[in-house]
Formats: sequence, structure tokens, C-alpha cells
Amino acid sequence: MPADRTATDDVVLPLPPNAPRVPPNRLTRWIGRSILRLGGWRMVGQFPDVPRAVLIGAPHSSNWDGVWGFAAKAALGLDVKIIAKESLFRVPGLGWLLRRLGVIPIDRSAAHGVIDQATAMIRGAEKFWLGIAPEGTRKVVERWKAGFWKIAKAADVPVIPAYFHYPDKVIGIGQEFHLGDDMEADMRRIRDWYKPWQGKHHGTT
Repeated sequence: MPADRTATDDVVLPLPPNAPRVPPNRLTRWIGRSILRLGGWRMVGQFPDVPRAVLIGAPHSSNWDGVWGFAAKAALGLDVKIIAKESLFRVPGLGWLLRRLGVIPIDRSAAHGVIDQATAMIRGAEKFWLGIAPEGTRKVVERWKAGFWKIAKAADVPVIPAYFHYPDKVIGIGQEFHLGDDMEADMRRIRDWYKPWQGKHHGTT
């Protein structure tokens, strides 16, 4: 039987050896799996066996994406970090919760910009997956934000694509993308891969 999958666990995928993990917590994983089951969601695909990566999630059209995404993260025991502006962590009680969810603060006003700070985090860790929503908003957008590409390129790590396909209630994981020197070509290639998948409130990304 594959690692990280139990006989009754039919909603999540096995994690490969090099994927970053949080400390084992049966209750947290049970809660995550239960939320996915109650919502009718399941995961498909296969996680690439890489220690450092930028993981992107799309289409992003609803706050529910975060619910299912964090449930999957908890169910897997996967340590995916998400960056947020530092000011959010000064809200009483919110900082603690965000850290528990794997969100880390980043100083947008620092001399080294967000790209440099995120790149340093990835390069400075033995294992580090950074999660980013490339659309940057729940609204339909003509162009994705290029931050994820710049971070992955600067850190010399692949991009792992994850998608939410609401018609079938599926969270899917695709094969990693290795980036070239042409950002626009890479962005088109990745967006083309996402075309079949449908978000909650609008069609393909």
C-alpha cells in the first residue's frame, strides 16, 4: 500500500518521499479528510517527488477554494507555505491562526521585494513548497500575475500545477513544469494546461 494512504482513505493522494510534511497529527488529518468527504471532494493525479517547488492553484473563483485547499493540505499532512502581508499578523488572534495554517508574513515595504524574500525562503530551506494563486483575485482575469514564475525561476525550482474542478468536485495535481527563459511562452503553456478545468463561478481560467 502506498505511503500516507490508509485502507479507508480514498479522498487524498500519497505524498512522495521528498514532499515537505508537517509533524504527524492524526486529528488534523482526520478533520481535513472529513471536510473533503462531507463536501464530496477527492484528489486525483500524482505529486511530483521534489523537495522545493512553487505550487500554483487555479481557477480561483470563490472563497470556497480556500476551504477545500486547506482541507486537502490538512488531510495530506503536506507543508505548503503561503505568504501574506505582515500587517495581517498584527490583528489579535489572526496571526496565530494564520501561522497554524502555514501562512507566513512577508514585508512588502522591505528593500528586498516580495520576489526576493520568497526566493530566499525557498533557497534557504532543504524542503519548501510555496503555494500561490496566480490569478491574484477571484474575478476573471485576462492575464495572470507573473510573480509565481519569477519566484520559481529565481529559486530554480519547478512549478507544480493544482486545479479545482467544481463540476466533478476534484482537486487535481499535474506533472511539474520546468521553466525556460521565455516567461510569456511558459505562462501560455501553463494556462493552456488549465483550460479544461472549471471554477465555481466561471469557466476555464
